[in-house]
Amino acid sequence: MGASYPGSLVKHVIVAVLLIGLVVLGYVVLHLFLVPVAWGAILAYLTWPAYRRLRSLMRGRASASALLLTVIVAAVLVLPLISLTMLLREELVAAYQAVAGYLANGPQKLPEFITRIPWLGQLLQERLDQISADPTVFRAQLAEWARQWTGQAGQLLGSVGRNATKLGFALLTLFFMYRDGENALSQLRGLLRRFLGSRLDAYLASIGSTIKAVVYGLVLTALAQGTLAGLGYWVAGMRAPVALAAFTAVIALIPFGTPLVWGSIGIWLLVTGKTLAGIGLLLWGALVVSSVDNLIRPLVISSATRIPFLLVVFGVLGGLAAFGLIGLFIGPVILAVLIAVWRGWLDEQATANTGTQP
Repeated sequence: MGASYPGSLVKHVIVAVLLIGLVVLGYVVLHLFLVPVAWGAILAYLTWPAYRRLRSLMRGRASASALLLTVIVAAVLVLPLISLTMLLREELVAAYQAVAGYLANGPQKLPEFITRIPWLGQLLQERLDQISADPTVFRAQLAEWARQWTGQAGQLLGSVGRNATKLGFALLTLFFMYRDGENALSQLRGLLRRFLGSRLDAYLASIGSTIKAVVYGLVLTALAQGTLAGLGYWVAGMRAPVALAAFTAVIALIPFGTPLVWGSIGIWLLVTGKTLAGIGLLLWGALVVSSVDNLIRPLVISSATRIPFLLVVFGVLGGLAAFGLIGLFIGPVILAVLIAVWRGWLDEQATANTGTQP
């Protein structure tokens, strides 16, 4: 007996090392596809009721149903993305030309009510005078800002827009998730249940509710903010309110991001002498557009996931910084699972303490 124990220990160590090595090698092979697979899994989870309905209408033909719904999802994702990219490119060129033309007309004076603001008004006017005195330097700086912004926006949208290959793999994953998802999920449940036991159902429920809440909280709130902001742009007389509204909706995926858009446009209206339109847009953005971000988003996400809103914000921003656009969803999910584990441990401790009381 004593002699067999070391041999058994060595055998278990060797098996563990081999398994760890296989996992590491598997990660090396598959790490480039993890983000597309994650996107495919999220899309499959969100559209699963539609797939089941379509499969029922098509008399259980899983492959045909999966292919048809994948094509529909691809059209919904790709066509608006192409249109938005083309519109934004045109608007960026028009905005650059408008700024260049404004500076080419010589020294400009800010509206009187802005120059009367203590310290800030004089500082802004001095800065504008410097720019007007040497517009070529400002144009070069503006071009550099545009290049940097384009690079940052490209990184933000790269997972679903710029990199067509990753988008293609995500849609390919989506097709197989539809067709074989039930089988794969059943096998995964069986494997995880061996390690997590009865707690697995609570963890999966937490992940599912968090994904739904984050998607509804982020996407629906962004659409609402984009729509309301677009109404403000239209009333303010902007040239392409629909394109600006779509751009605002994209930026609204990041918490507290929309003021960068409507605030910049409002300030530009003020600087160019359209005082009433500028003030109206700034008030509309602060009182209406941002209220959607500050009220609806935390209400939807926090109430559905039982996660404090501050942790939701940390999860969204931290996930975005760590994983890119997919981190908007992965970050809160990770925190939701951690909180579910924490609450499960607290419940176990409370049950154990109750059982030991005389």
